[in-house]
Amino acid sequence: MGLELYLDLLSQPCRSIYIFARSNNIPFEFKHVELFKDSVLGKRPAAGSGAEQPRAGPSNSQGTGKVNLLKKVPALKDGDFTLAECTAILLYLSRKYNTPDHWYPSDIQKRARVDEYLSWHHANIRANAPKTMWIKVLIPLFTGQPLPSEKLQEVMEGLSTSLKQFEERFLQDKAFIIGSEISLADLVAIVELMQPVGVGCDIFEDRPRLLEWRRRVEDAVGKELFFQAHEMILNIKELSNIQIDPQLKEQLAPVLMKMLK
Repeated sequence: MGLELYLDLLSQPCRSIYIFARSNNIPFEFKHVELFKDSVLGKRPAAGSGAEQPRAGPSNSQGTGKVNLLKKVPALKDGDFTLAECTAILLYLSRKYNTPDHWYPSDIQKRARVDEYLSWHHANIRANAPKTMWIKVLIPLFTGQPLPSEKLQEVMEGLSTSLKQFEERFLQDKAFIIGSEISLADLVAIVELMQPVGVGCDIFEDRPRLLEWRRRVEDAVGKELFFQAHEMILNIKELSNIQIDPQLKEQLAPVLMKMLK
């Protein structure tokens, strides 16, 4: 049995793995897991025809649970071997398929820079960027009411601070985070920063250095692949059509509100 990747492209870590695998021509079976459909959030009403999302396997949350005991995506299954967590999967793919050195350099200092960014990223960019989606789409979906604008402003201020640090500490005047070529650090960063864009918060506006970096990342992985991977997040407001069980709403709404305190 070949390599299987269990992914939901609404998830930013899943998008990084999908883009990495496709851009490096890694053969895999795409197990499309839809976390927001027939799962925790409820069910979509019957829909008409639309753009088909890339998939090479059934949408099956139970199947993912058998692969990943944490029942989360992303998840990898390679024969009898299973693996969870984005960075671990990216490094496994990089090593097994001997991807070009610039992704995770053999040079010890460049590799240390990738590791440094990934460590900083989780406590900064990842701690702020996804909250915009929760505030503008998901929490109103559960509560039936928009959050106060002050809450979004608070999150955007935190994200702005992280973006300033990103530009000054990591990007500086370089084409990419570790130099002249794209690395895993750039890929992990860009998928996270597309979350706010998907809900109408254009963080690249008025940040020319950041915008030019984004364009270079798009070119490096291929624009068609980049936008294919981000098609769902750029249409995230369609989630407002999901029908959620009232009892589930009552149970999860207070939990979601606590996430942003």
